[in-house]
Amino acid sequence: MSPITLHILGCGSAKPTLNHLPSAQILEMRGKYYMIDCGEGVQTTMQRMKLGMLKVGHIFISHNHGDHVFGLPGLISTMALLGRTAQLHIHGPQELEEFLNIVLKVYCEGIDYEVLFHPVRTREHYIIYEDRSVEVWSIPMNHRVPCAGFLFKEKQALPHIKREMIEAFNIPVSQINNIKAGASWTTEDGTVIPHERLTTPAEAARSYAYCSDTRYTLDVATMIKGVDLLYHEATFPQELLAQAKKTMHSTAHEAALIAKNAEAKKLIIGHYSARIKDESLLLKEAKEVFENTILASERLKMDIF
Repeated sequence: MSPITLHILGCGSAKPTLNHLPSAQILEMRGKYYMIDCGEGVQTTMQRMKLGMLKVGHIFISHNHGDHVFGLPGLISTMALLGRTAQLHIHGPQELEEFLNIVLKVYCEGIDYEVLFHPVRTREHYIIYEDRSVEVWSIPMNHRVPCAGFLFKEKQALPHIKREMIEAFNIPVSQINNIKAGASWTTEDGTVIPHERLTTPAEAARSYAYCSDTRYTLDVATMIKGVDLLYHEATFPQELLAQAKKTMHSTAHEAALIAKNAEAKKLIIGHYSARIKDESLLLKEAKEVFENTILASERLKMDIF
């Protein structure tokens, strides 16, 4: 089973710092790149991580704030310079479309590929995109502007057929996919060999949830129940809860509560406020609630097995 790999390109918040870039990630799954948010600096970090820009087919934008979208103009332009011809799909709140149209008209007019915008209904939990590998669900966030997180759910693979069974019962190649899909096999003498005896279960499907800027909202935990890996913003420590409430962000303690109630396997916290000088304090706060927590950092690469 090939790993699903999360690449962190940026995990800071709105105010620039010397330590962190604004929000951006790539989820690599079965050879495809799904970008999540696109803050400034994505191109440089992608080059440092040896991530090909032309492999990005879909970009999912959580909300129309600069630290999550200001990397788009440069990325779209560079893709054209690299000779892109394939369509680029951008998913995000309806409010993003005006910004995107200005970018395409003013800075990217005449590019040789099509940029398609797909509006996301940010107050609904529903499938916004799917292909042969994955379903992508929106997760309503509670922020100052319309905002959605994203849940990536790998599609369950078919069972594996046992090679020794193929040989023992002379099963033709033409029937293998039918058996994987649930069919039994009948031998020449009329004996029915059940599907369960002919196959072994596929590995469990995996999932990743990205919870962007939001106030603490426990309903989110229900939507991502059992998620393998959760990224949740943790802009402030609990001692700055009043500031978190004012700016519609979460604390590290609250992010950990979401992970705990969601029964997540692992939590990554990020989107650090520029006023936080020692992020280890955020980690300590989160681990008191949810032990399996790590800090996000630029160029962090994590596999989901």
